[in-house]
Amino acid sequence: MPRRFPRRIATISVHTSPLEQPGTGDAGGLNVYVVEVAKRLAGRGVEVEIFTRAVSPDAPPVAELVPGVLVRHVPAGPFEELDKADLPAQLCQFTFEVLRAEAAHDPGRYDLVHAHYWLSGQVGLVARQRWGVPLVQSMHTLGRVKNAALARGDAAEPEMRLRGETEVVSTADRLVANTEEEALQLVGLYGADPAKVWTVNPGVDLSVFRPGPVADARRRLGLPADGTVVVFAGRVQPLKAPDLVLRAAAQLVRDDPALARTLTLAFIGGPSGTGRADPDGLIELAHDLGIAGLVRLEPPCPQRELADWYRAATVVMVPSYSESFGLVAVEAQACGTPVIAAAVGGLRTAVKHGESGLLVNDHDPASYARALRELISSPARRDRLSRGGVAHASRFGWSRTVDRLMTVYAGAMSSVPVDEGRAPASFTQALPS
Repeated sequence: MPRRFPRRIATISVHTSPLEQPGTGDAGGLNVYVVEVAKRLAGRGVEVEIFTRAVSPDAPPVAELVPGVLVRHVPAGPFEELDKADLPAQLCQFTFEVLRAEAAHDPGRYDLVHAHYWLSGQVGLVARQRWGVPLVQSMHTLGRVKNAALARGDAAEPEMRLRGETEVVSTADRLVANTEEEALQLVGLYGADPAKVWTVNPGVDLSVFRPGPVADARRRLGLPADGTVVVFAGRVQPLKAPDLVLRAAAQLVRDDPALARTLTLAFIGGPSGTGRADPDGLIELAHDLGIAGLVRLEPPCPQRELADWYRAATVVMVPSYSESFGLVAVEAQACGTPVIAAAVGGLRTAVKHGESGLLVNDHDPASYARALRELISSPARRDRLSRGGVAHASRFGWSRTVDRLMTVYAGAMSSVPVDEGRAPASFTQALPS
């Protein structure tokens, strides 16, 4: 009889390390997901080894994240951060090193592979075949979905990614979708077998992201005790639409110039993606709009400090063009802060319109300005949304996520033997017999 639950999992996260600070570079919700799931699996007696590309020669080959969770820094390409478009060329070497790490141990070291993002899925396909274990795949974002909702100035996802995603979707033993909408996209856009697609909502750490005194948070962060604070948290890139926060605020100030005396716009995060090509673009836009004096730019920060930013905020804005889930929205609501978010992708699950926040159906700055004005002018409405947000976010604890993942893992381990699977020819030709 096959083992019902895994004893040790190989987690693949090629392009971003779980040790990186979320909010800059390519580090974001995927990092948080990998770390939080791994810690809780370890707490249940499941060992996790996370394989990620080494970006520094000083990175130790193996680092312990917490007892039961190891991070393996895999040498593949130059010791520096690479654009995701440059990473496919490093996958053969990365895959070889992953297989070599497993070969240094007795056979059967891993019971299952869980790969995150399509690049990791390509590695997972080879490991699946070589080790004779099931592959569970989390895509996190989908190229076809992103290309259908491109932000101005953003680059389309390349054909190589779309082909790679299709290959992973067709071969993985289980596909983990963040929301029901993503599950439908996997089936409708990529031809996934519906029986292999499982919806598992990501979570938030409800012991960290919880309500607290606004005055205390503002004092710790050096914010005025009174006034309106609008927070954007995340990577600064066109996909996340931080410019919409500025444009909406500029509209508010034009309509009510007195607001400029009490308004703070706080951006917590660093340049990412195509945003790296114009790291000063946000502040330049603020100058052009005449509101640079209202803007506070802050680097990414640890979760406990981020929770303070949420508590200090009057409103948190998440105006992204595409989101597979929207952890920022749930984290903010868990802290009791209403959210104004785009009605796209997973944000329609993360935010309950009219009960925990407001969803906006377009990316017109005037629409966001109206939503901001509605909440700023009505403390009673904010209070109702605050209570609703805490209740809504309580559904998304990481323990529930891991409960569901354990069921997915059990199903994958009980599925058809994987030796019928295939691996990408381009990889197998480059790997040793």
